[in-house]
Amino acid sequence: MQPIFTQPMKVRSIMVTGDNWGTAIAKEVGIETDIAEAKPEQKAEKVKELQASGYTVAMVGDGINDSPALVAADVGMAIEAGTYIAIEAADIVLMKSNLEDVITVINLSRKTFSCIRLNYIWALGYNVLGIPIAARAPFPSTGYRLPPWIVGAAMATSSINVVCCSLLLKKYIVHRARFYFFVS
Repeated sequence: MQPIFTQPMKVRSIMVTGDNWGTAIAKEVGIETDIAEAKPEQKAEKVKELQASGYTVAMVGDGINDSPALVAADVGMAIEAGTYIAIEAADIVLMKSNLEDVITVINLSRKTFSCIRLNYIWALGYNVLGIPIAARAPFPSTGYRLPPWIVGAAMATSSINVVCCSLLLKKYIVHRARFYFFVS
């Protein structure tokens, strides 16, 4: 069987399940590290152990026994077909029982942070150049003043660039994933 995670994403996957060793299928899906027959508190301890090691932890779960680990994780993802308690404990709810949706969430979040960084650079660039010019700082040395409407138009262009860059996220195509973000 081919591993689900075929693209290198620089993500370390670990399976921690309450199921017995016979049903833990980590090796079949390309996950090297697995822990079976784990109790809920052991799952939460594993999350905290990984966080203490410097990892950012995303936990995917569907049951009551996953709730403590979902809450302890930096990002908790619950599968919609799971229990109500797991859904309430999670930050993200995956609307299908499909592990490929986790990959979609990771890719979309990376694109979002890339967009945030790009917006910050645009806004910073316009403000570093625009504010001194609007304050007429170059006037004493150059004798040149920009009309205020040009400076205002440049600042408006900064906002337009940020909005347009953010709208590029709408081009992100999610084929199978349907998920909601909950802010708690």
